[in-house]
Amino acid sequence: MWVFGYGSLIWKAGFNYDQRLVGFIKDYRRVFYQGSTDHRGTLDYPGRTVTLEPAEGKVCWGAAYKVSKKEDQEVALTYLEVREKQYDQKAYLDFFTEPTATSPAVSGIMVYIASPDKKLNRNYLGPASLEDIAKQIIHAEGPSGPNRDYLFQLEKALLQIGCKDEHVMDLANEVRGILSQGELTAS
Repeated sequence: MWVFGYGSLIWKAGFNYDQRLVGFIKDYRRVFYQGSTDHRGTLDYPGRTVTLEPAEGKVCWGAAYKVSKKEDQEVALTYLEVREKQYDQKAYLDFFTEPTATSPAVSGIMVYIASPDKKLNRNYLGPASLEDIAKQIIHAEGPSGPNRDYLFQLEKALLQIGCKDEHVMDLANEVRGILSQGELTAS
């Protein structure tokens, strides 16, 4: 069993695995469009976490985890079904480790995706301006901590694997800018 992580799974798998590969899936991009009412926000004030949206010609970098033992697979699936419960779709995609590769390193890797269908996914928030998303992330906090920590940890984890994700970096810079303005006006 292979699982692809493109958000917090990059830096915190939370289950036993035999192998971790850095790589990407094709024709998707990472976006902060999913509401989080269970980890990085609340029902009253949802945080924002990443999901995937189709984007022809784009790639989304992350980490793939191989889980071999049957009991580890069962534990991992049980854990992921709880952790990713607000993500209403599972896709099985091709995973690549080399930008020039024509054949995948892994076929049929499992990926959790939050769909934009509000009938199936009541926590989908969708697109908004960079400033509005940043303000929501600044103020949201849930049982797993402040939403901004998730954003900054994702930015750091992506940079550590050599990925400069424009959406994540622009959003992190916007949050830092707003926070520094708040510090200026508070002093």
